[in-house]
Amino acid sequence: MSTRTGARASIMESMNCPPSNPSRSTVNWLALSAATLFFLNTISALASAKLPATGLFSLEGATIRAFDMYVANTESRNARTLQQGNFLWIDDLQAKAREQAYAKLRAGETEMRRVTPDEAGIRISVPGGMIHDWQGIVFIPSANIEEVLRLLQDYDHHSTVYAPDVEKSRLASRDGNHFKAFLRFRRRKVITVVLNTEHDITYFRDSATRAHSRSSATRIAEVEDPGTAKEKEKTPGQDVGFMWRMETWWRLEEHDSGVYVQNEVVSLSRDIPKGLGWMIEPFVTSIPRESLAFTMEATRKGVLSRKNPTASLP
Repeated sequence: MSTRTGARASIMESMNCPPSNPSRSTVNWLALSAATLFFLNTISALASAKLPATGLFSLEGATIRAFDMYVANTESRNARTLQQGNFLWIDDLQAKAREQAYAKLRAGETEMRRVTPDEAGIRISVPGGMIHDWQGIVFIPSANIEEVLRLLQDYDHHSTVYAPDVEKSRLASRDGNHFKAFLRFRRRKVITVVLNTEHDITYFRDSATRAHSRSSATRIAEVEDPGTAKEKEKTPGQDVGFMWRMETWWRLEEHDSGVYVQNEVVSLSRDIPKGLGWMIEPFVTSIPRESLAFTMEATRKGVLSRKNPTASLP
């Protein structure tokens, strides 16, 4: 019996043995059983999905063109709101929702939203791919813009600030406010995917209390057998399609005796196997959200810990 088969048999055996105490533990067992079944069915569906003969997916020209069109629209939207309108997306909310969002931010929470096609102002078909567009905001009390910029631009230490999502990092070059950096991402969601990425980043100072940046991942390569003697990169665009493209827009606003930090990330992954969207889409689309939420919280904690290294952060 293989390890995978044995593990599944063990799980199924435990599911067939509910606790003898028919109280809350029974309810918990039933919930766990349902979750386990969903997990097993998801993995089985992914495993049985029709794959290319090589086991890899190809990033096609039509997919790239659709993503580039979406990014161009996002670029225009960001440029427009930098010139006029609200600097932070939560200021577009209705008064009560806006008040509640600011209260949560000042309490140390992260505000997240998925940008819908209507909000993005574009509806586009992406053959063979999926576009993920998420925005997040945190508030860093008692901080100033310079402190936040120092952390964001300290690429040599991103592997510490954003661990374990960022496994390795280094500044490749800097020319004024123009940076090039290398980041190795390690993302785990049932399976572990390691990506070597290169980024081109430019920072802009809008005023004494505002700044923004624009970052493009110029190269993304999935790493096979990471950390071993067999480690090697797969050809970019010829892989499992976990992340093919990544574009980022940061905004900083010093206000309310602290700094509001906003980040929008637009990424591209391969499409979900046909007929499995109802089961797999919530699972797949949660990854970009969770990654951004982690980045925002790590940024907040990173700035605060540098201000007060001995403080205990919530």
